[in-house]
Amino acid sequence: MRITDQTVLLLNCTLKHAPEESSCQLMAEQLLGGFAGRGADGDIVRVVDLDVAPGVEADMGEGDAWPALRARILDADILVIITPTWLGHMSSVAQRVLERLDAELSAFDDEGRPILFGHVAATAVLGNEDGAHKITADLHQALNDVGFTVPAQGGTYWNGAAMETTDYKDLGETPPAVLQANATLVANAVHLARVLTEHPYPVVPSS
Repeated sequence: MRITDQTVLLLNCTLKHAPEESSCQLMAEQLLGGFAGRGADGDIVRVVDLDVAPGVEADMGEGDAWPALRARILDADILVIITPTWLGHMSSVAQRVLERLDAELSAFDDEGRPILFGHVAATAVLGNEDGAHKITADLHQALNDVGFTVPAQGGTYWNGAAMETTDYKDLGETPPAVLQANATLVANAVHLARVLTEHPYPVVPSS
């Protein structure tokens, strides 16, 4: 079934500035194509090219690019964070995105629900070193904490062989297991976003 009423924003958290080639950009483009195939329109943002200030407020003042990016996140039904692996951890860019999202813990909709309730989040992790499962766990926990809902198998990843230097973008073809993981992520994210649109979370009175 083709869904035509969902939107997706993919945040490429590579450390490489455009137009340098990026494995995260390739993954983002593959996922975006999958979302388009299910009728979900979207865009890719390379966060490192924006001046996102450090901090945990929604707006850190003059020159901060986060408020405009935040508006795009709030407008999207689905957020996908794509990060490389460095020293076994997510990139500093991805960590900054999480830190800025922390401000949403204090934001609520007109009915008193956390403002990110009803939004879906998924993740993709790339690297030629171990760490994808740990990074995925950290991302999913943080995104859930601030109010996103993560779909079943809402994380895809690729790890290269240990102690080697081949990157995802340098592969001759995408491994079948990654293709399947990508397809599952997209299908489940679009499905969940539609469910949450039609059946919002209940309002829980404050005690």
